[in-house]
Amino acid sequence: MTTSISICIATYKRPTGLLRLLEGLNEQRFSVMEPPKIEVVIADNDQEGSAKAIYESVKPSFKWSLVYGIEAQQGVTFARNCSLSLAAKESEFLVFIDDDEVPSPQWLEALLECQINYQADVVTGPVFPKFEQAAPDWIIQGGFFSPREHETGKVMEVAFTNNTLVSSKEIRKIDKPFDDRFAFRGSEDAHLFMNLFKQGAKIIWCSEAIVYEFIPESRTRLKWLLDRNYYGWSSHSLLEKQHFPSLFVQSQRFIKGCLLVLMGVLSLLPNLFLGQHRRAKSIIYIYRGLGSLAGLINVQGAWGGADR
Repeated sequence: MTTSISICIATYKRPTGLLRLLEGLNEQRFSVMEPPKIEVVIADNDQEGSAKAIYESVKPSFKWSLVYGIEAQQGVTFARNCSLSLAAKESEFLVFIDDDEVPSPQWLEALLECQINYQADVVTGPVFPKFEQAAPDWIIQGGFFSPREHETGKVMEVAFTNNTLVSSKEIRKIDKPFDDRFAFRGSEDAHLFMNLFKQGAKIIWCSEAIVYEFIPESRTRLKWLLDRNYYGWSSHSLLEKQHFPSLFVQSQRFIKGCLLVLMGVLSLLPNLFLGQHRRAKSIIYIYRGLGSLAGLINVQGAWGGADR
């Protein structure tokens, strides 16, 4: 029986990115398995329907089923939940990817292979950067946008909507998978996947399922990186406290936060003389540590969209 998949995209006024993503999805190849039954769902979070023109231009030559709908209520959680409501109820798997990304040609096959091989409920993979303009040398030297590295098959405790396949059976157990409290704060995906992990879902890493994220020049600045790290680590700490409120887990997080601050402070002075990327790393350690500690006292940063 052919596997059925819905690829869910939440988009907001990114016509160039959306078109690029749809072109990448149209180029998906399957060399190991038979192509699944694929539908691509676009949830447009612009009440004016600005993504509809892209949808209409692509649909005639698109080789998969293409679905479009508008979610007028502003906020990423509303758009993500809208994409789920538009997805075919018979789909066995739901796949999430962002509208500023493009997948490698065998991305979807890699996710499916990994799901079969490890009998996973959730499969997630790396996101590599593609800079829209030449990045400063210190950004490249510091590897600040390099993806996390894990062996395929590693069990994870969390995943994110920038590159993830999830069993529809698991996600549809939750009445409203993406919690509207996170509509303008971000981390709605970490909240969902931590919740699924807590309920027993098996989350597996797949190194071969590669996605590329397009990084604008505005993100190649130290302030953006500091905001990203503080927010990401405070969010992770806060959500971890909510889902796993044991004294042991919170103690480990507290110790980790203190060690990060200490590492940053101790390395800052020598790194003042070793290049901008080294100085930035020291300051980022401090922000990560402060973020971790902030989350323990229920304080979350004000920036959205970071991962941890």
